[in-house]
Amino acid sequence: MSKKNNQYLGKAGHLFVMSEFLARGWNVAIPEVDVGDDILVLEDSSGNLAKVQVKTSNATLRKNGFSAMFQVNYQHLSVLLGVLTYYIFVVRNDNNWEKLVLIPQNELFNYVISNNIGTRYGDSITLYFSYSKDEITCSNINLSKYINNYQDFPVLEH
Repeated sequence: MSKKNNQYLGKAGHLFVMSEFLARGWNVAIPEVDVGDDILVLEDSSGNLAKVQVKTSNATLRKNGFSAMFQVNYQHLSVLLGVLTYYIFVVRNDNNWEKLVLIPQNELFNYVISNNIGTRYGDSITLYFSYSKDEITCSNINLSKYINNYQDFPVLEH
């Protein structure tokens, strides 16, 4: 896939994720300067704020499902600041969005450190997700509990 196609896919993934938060009643914004946070998510009534890093990939078909590859910046992942960052991994498969994975930064970092998920090259970690009918795994670690994991983002009534 060309770099230009990757830019279109990446932006489509961002907008898909933003639309999901908006449908749940959360306000969203794209920072004017991208220094690692793709989307800011705000609960208007309380001021609760979360940062979101969106990773988007095309699916690669496999015998029993499909896989997707994602690149994560190790420096951004390893620095835990006052406002928690959530990583959202979205995959485009056969012209559809599939099984969004939403995982808090601290939990993803723990998997990288404690379970050695992914492959690190300098400042980048490559994560290979395998999708089957019933589960998502990365480096043989089951991440299925993070499918559509909006527990920290309940539906808000306005």
